[in-house]
Amino acid sequence: MIGEQRALRVPDPGERENLATFLTRAVRLDPAAVVRLRRRGDRQVSAWVATGFEALAVRTITAELDVDDVTVGADQVLGGLSGLVSAGPIDLGYSMDSAWRGAVPPFDGFDHVDDVPARTLLELAEQGARLAREHGSEHGPPQSLLEQTVLTVSGGATEVAVPMRVVFALTAMDFIPHSGEKADPQSISATELVRVRGSKTWLRLDARYGSVARRIGGGIALMTS
Repeated sequence: MIGEQRALRVPDPGERENLATFLTRAVRLDPAAVVRLRRRGDRQVSAWVATGFEALAVRTITAELDVDDVTVGADQVLGGLSGLVSAGPIDLGYSMDSAWRGAVPPFDGFDHVDDVPARTLLELAEQGARLAREHGSEHGPPQSLLEQTVLTVSGGATEVAVPMRVVFALTAMDFIPHSGEKADPQSISATELVRVRGSKTWLRLDARYGSVARRIGGGIALMTS
């Protein structure tokens, strides 16, 4: 029996598909992934996952959650979605709150800095992947590459430095719409944009299919004059 305190309801079939796609990508990056579900108002739920690049990914859907905030196994939710034939509740299983490390960004408090062509970010990711293959090891891409600032975005008095690890996280989650099975710059519309937002403590990139965020240490990468 599904306990009322551990249920997620996603009545719309399209939103169930959106959540399943999001979680499938998260599990592809980490088979043991957990998802943090946070209620946002009465009709929305934000699903947060770690990407492996020290950046978080989030997708917000129209749904109902019986608790304000809970972390559960991503595979548990995926299994519930695959077996769901109606708008019935999804059993979230046991809470895994202790498996979540670190904070998540607040819902509000971000400034819109500027919009960047999605093609530009994918091109940066491809360049980074080539360098990772050349200079990486069995432990993955070198930290110097992941920490490298690959894009600086300015808007008004605010300047945001975007490191490669955040670009990798965005493309690994496949948040940018494209034609064909595999994303490449030519498969992305020239008018497709990614919104860059920042606060004193967080950097966030908002794409059509989801967002990635990374905590900024000491305000170094976000400067307001």
